[in-house]
Amino acid sequence: MSNNMKTVAVLGAVSAAVAASAVPAFADGEQEKCFGVSLAGQNDCAAGPGTTCAGTSTVDYQGNAWKLVPAGSCETMEVTDAEGMMLKGSLEALETNLPAS
Repeated sequence: MSNNMKTVAVLGAVSAAVAASAVPAFADGEQEKCFGVSLAGQNDCAAGPGTTCAGTSTVDYQGNAWKLVPAGSCETMEVTDAEGMMLKGSLEALETNLPAS
């Protein structure tokens, strides 16, 4: 194996190890479910009726869809929906912005 091939192999292994260890700063358990703050298709698991798991919310800021956020930040998050209404994140499912049945 040439030196260039060895270098590429080593760099690839190092890159993979670094990528595998890269986690958000709050991944040590300091996170919470925050309802009503994710864009359509960007929720984390269990988005309520009509959805099955991650990425299945169908409207922006769907009230029964949650996203993991750093602990303590959910209720201070503010988003503006398509109608210009200011919405806040919630630690419990909301009745707002639910998809049409």
